[in-house]
Amino acid sequence: MKQVVLPSHVIEKYNVASPRYTSYPTILDWNRNQFDLSEFKEQFQNSFRKHADQPTSIYIHLPFCESLCTFCGCHKHITKIHSVEEPYINALLKEWELYEELIGQPIVLEEMHLGGGTPTFFSTSELRRLLERITKNTTDQVNFSVEGHPNHTSYEQMELFYAFGFLRISFGVQDYDPDVQHAIHRVQTYEQVKKVTEQARSIGYTSISHDLVFGLPKQTMHGIKESMEKTISLRPDNISLYSYAHVPWVKGTGQRGFSEEDLPSGVEKRALYEYAKQALLDAGYLEIGMDHFGLPREPMTIAMQTNSLNRNFMGYTTAKTTRLIGLGVSAIAEYPFGYAQNVKSVKEYHHLINRQELPLFKGHIHSATDLELKGHIKELMCHFSTDIEDDSWIANHWNDFSPAITEFVNDGIITIDNRRIQITPEGKPFVRNVCMTLDPYARKKVEKERFSKSV
Repeated sequence: MKQVVLPSHVIEKYNVASPRYTSYPTILDWNRNQFDLSEFKEQFQNSFRKHADQPTSIYIHLPFCESLCTFCGCHKHITKIHSVEEPYINALLKEWELYEELIGQPIVLEEMHLGGGTPTFFSTSELRRLLERITKNTTDQVNFSVEGHPNHTSYEQMELFYAFGFLRISFGVQDYDPDVQHAIHRVQTYEQVKKVTEQARSIGYTSISHDLVFGLPKQTMHGIKESMEKTISLRPDNISLYSYAHVPWVKGTGQRGFSEEDLPSGVEKRALYEYAKQALLDAGYLEIGMDHFGLPREPMTIAMQTNSLNRNFMGYTTAKTTRLIGLGVSAIAEYPFGYAQNVKSVKEYHHLINRQELPLFKGHIHSATDLELKGHIKELMCHFSTDIEDDSWIANHWNDFSPAITEFVNDGIITIDNRRIQITPEGKPFVRNVCMTLDPYARKKVEKERFSKSV
């Protein structure tokens, strides 16, 4: 089916800085710049008691990489010295113990994601030591996933993850064009990606994902066509098609490894996306939320179709847990009461763990309005629609939103029927803009140099 594309002047109009809304409020609008440990512990313990029947998810951040990819916006530590592995795993295990001590019982785990950095920087023996302890208590149906660098993921590592219940693995591909790969300092061949993909499939992974990025420096239409052909030929179960977030004011020199002139314009970038999206649709993939595509049999595809898709700091997920504990440097946690983030320095992280302290430094405690708006934004990001109830905060402030809502309708971004906001098929790429309109934090501030652009 041929997708409908908005006129170029509308695309340019909405190509403004906007949050990705993996959380609401966004991390820049949290209300605890220094999270007092006593306040956090009280909130955490009360929440655990109140939601004792809820399963627990964890995100483990493994920050080390052997080289710097200049497109990357993650918190990472560049080193080729692998002696950092053992003390870091020791610290992660101690942090996990601190959380279990806080509630006075073992934590039962349902969902886990290993991200980075490069999780497969770590040796098989150190990864085994981590997983043996973390997976000591789990539910019957676990949902474990890991990120892998195609050049640094061994068959032995994938066998280990699989033995511990991992069925999902994602490989960061980005683009196959050699000029693009050199510009972003991420060189890997199609043959290597094919090798690890086929190995993962032979081991038994049921969900293999490839991460692609559009809008990268030196990326061309010819190059994106070749990248999509190669990607589709490997038939990954899921494909993430991310917009390159050019935020060098946040990430520093790591995103200054190329000239601004090497970046495609807004219209050019949008054309790259539209081509890639259509190629995936033509190949039988279905759209999942924003930036994600899956084969029809995929659990996330089914969750999208049954309105049960969820979204958290790990991105889209089928898990329904409201408790996501973050372990490791810079890791972000999500709870019914709010959010918390760990310190970003490896040195400081070790220092606090050695003092038997949770390594938190900032967070957020939700207000009633935050929780209401979080629900609406999650519905829009996951299912592209939301219903505004009578006597809600938005309903009581509807006059404030009405001009922007009318403009979205006139531009073909949304339809609205009795206060049900529905993103149109052609408006899906601009769901972030609609969410931002409902976000009072964003409405009060100029978004320049806070977030990447929508396109």
